[in-house]
Amino acid sequence: MAEVLDQAEVDALLAAVETGEVSEPVETLQIFSRTRTDFSGIEVRSYDFRRPERVSKDQMRAMQTLHEAFARNFGASLSGFLRTIIEVKVATCEQMTYSEFISGLPNPTSFNLLSAAPLEGRLCLEVSPLIIYPIIDRLLGGDSQELFIPQRPLTMIEQRLINKIIDRALATLKEAWSGIKQLDFQLTESESNPQLVQIVPPNEVVVVIGFELKMGNRAGTMNLCIPYAVIEPLIDLLSAQSWFNVGKLRGSTEFQDRISGQLAGATLGVTGLLAETSITLRELMQLSVGDLVVTERSANSPVVLCVEGEAKLLAHLGRFRGSRALRVLRPIGPGDRI
Repeated sequence: MAEVLDQAEVDALLAAVETGEVSEPVETLQIFSRTRTDFSGIEVRSYDFRRPERVSKDQMRAMQTLHEAFARNFGASLSGFLRTIIEVKVATCEQMTYSEFISGLPNPTSFNLLSAAPLEGRLCLEVSPLIIYPIIDRLLGGDSQELFIPQRPLTMIEQRLINKIIDRALATLKEAWSGIKQLDFQLTESESNPQLVQIVPPNEVVVVIGFELKMGNRAGTMNLCIPYAVIEPLIDLLSAQSWFNVGKLRGSTEFQDRISGQLAGATLGVTGLLAETSITLRELMQLSVGDLVVTERSANSPVVLCVEGEAKLLAHLGRFRGSRALRVLRPIGPGDRI
């Protein structure tokens, strides 16, 4: 049995330490190395082999910056779709094991499995029921003021409604990742119990980005789980140098061609303006069938072709295969009087 000191001996020992007669033992740390001889200034940190950090801090900051842009765009997309203000922001960005991620999720929840071609493997997008049911209530015309959150899996109708939200999230996620690599995010499967889904081994390292969603007086979370094995081919691109190169790419012709290709499919309204004149409100009220509206424009003068209300071209009015048509003459110049 260890010797127990009485109060007098304890006081004497404390007094000796204060006067310097007894020095406190200093623990020395031996670092073994075959090449290094000078160990001064070496920082020693503890390392947990059960939770290896396979993604560097610089790469984690890049992941957080990338998904902060996703959160802003996703919030704007949801606000337009639900006709109410939705705030989405990044709450956490950390790496952990897959078992730790699964153990922290509620049951039931909306657990969605995603593919990201051409990357191999699957990702997870989990949305909390605390925000799912207010969104469903909003889509069905409710105000979610006194909404009850049921503890049950989603029905087929509810899942179809939530899939519309997931589709918008995937489209925004594809846009956010386009600066790194063009990925095709697709929803492959949905589950209510996350414990039944095993996409990677339990001790596999995953990057979890946690989002906070607010809609009025309701709030909930959304978690994006990206296994390290899935993004390993892109992990070298998530660095400060690669982000700098992406910034230079935005000014290159390749980026301009990409934007032009996406804008080329946009639809525009085209109208032909025959003539313009001014009449009084009294004359407008007295118009009847058969009346003539006289303009100062000649019948043989070119027609102004307007694109989205802006005068762009001059054209001749005619017929083509039995239909009225406008034949483009030339663009409108700065000296043309319209």
